[in-house]
Amino acid sequence: MKVSRFSKLSAAYSIGFALFAAAASADDDTRIYTMDNAASANHVLVFRQDRGGGLHAEGSVETGGAGAGGGLSSQGSIALSQDGRWLFVCNAGSGEISVFKAGKDRLDLADKVNSGGAMPVSLALRDNLLYALNAGGEAGGTDNLSGFVFANGKLHALPNSTQALSGTNTTPTDVVFSDEGGVLVVTEKGTSLIDTFAIGHDGLATSHEIFVSAGQAPFGFAAGRKDRIYVSEAAGVPGASSASSYKVSSTGGLAVISRTNSTMQQAACWLILSPDERFAYTANAGSGTLSGFGIASNGDLALLSANGVTANIGSGSHPVDMGVSHDGGYLFVVANGNGTLNVFHIARDGSLAPVDSVSGIAASAAGLAVRD
Repeated sequence: MKVSRFSKLSAAYSIGFALFAAAASADDDTRIYTMDNAASANHVLVFRQDRGGGLHAEGSVETGGAGAGGGLSSQGSIALSQDGRWLFVCNAGSGEISVFKAGKDRLDLADKVNSGGAMPVSLALRDNLLYALNAGGEAGGTDNLSGFVFANGKLHALPNSTQALSGTNTTPTDVVFSDEGGVLVVTEKGTSLIDTFAIGHDGLATSHEIFVSAGQAPFGFAAGRKDRIYVSEAAGVPGASSASSYKVSSTGGLAVISRTNSTMQQAACWLILSPDERFAYTANAGSGTLSGFGIASNGDLALLSANGVTANIGSGSHPVDMGVSHDGGYLFVVANGNGTLNVFHIARDGSLAPVDSVSGIAASAAGLAVRD
């Protein structure tokens, strides 16, 4: 039986652990979670996808914290546990993380803690270890990472886990664990740098290394198998956005596999992988489009369409966070420019076909998690 690399943490926490199972939820329908990120009071917005693919608004739940009041320049501000039972949400305005127990037809607020810094914008979750990426430099403080142990529905700050980035104000955008969980990776849009931290069995992020990004303004990214990461590069000049892939070593080293593959679009900020890792998709906020890439066995990237447009949501739609169903059949996209949640069917060749769209998304909306 495979043992979590973080299992030694249990010796330091007498309250113990409830390790996440990989079993799928028993719900018949898929739930999609985003947040309005409102400065007055942040809310999780809940949507349901029926068996035919259609989307339905299911209401909202207060997080107990405050949002930033504008769209977050980040990916991963909402995270879902592997078994779908727990939802974690950044409250960027109040510097907190909210934890919800996710039931079949409801969300119940279980905990709310300080994020270990100011302006949390992204969360990385592996087993019972959670790291928050704080963009405190944008709020008059400093950027950092801070770790937590999750047990019995509560987050507990991990002592001595807070780590600085390359500078105090780097515009950090995303934090993700490598596939094996041994390395934590952070993108810094403002500096065009990528940070890596080796993770010990005690859960602490150490061995900080800093690398120059292959492309300008690294933004969102996803971790794939074989310790690969796929990064979007959000250059704001029309046609200059791109995506790159890297190999991550067990000690946090980065080696470029496929460098700055152009999307032919503008502001490719968010990136997601299909579950089988045959395709990667970027949300191009400046163009109102999605770009699809085929992924070769060695990690090379190649555009699916010569013009870079795999799906067109519309001018000014500003597509941001994305999610994909566990079976790889559907891609979900929040577009806070036109206030919509959109769902596309993913074909065997990676092409995208629109299925449904619902309105009611705030212009400040951010984050996306899919539970099915």
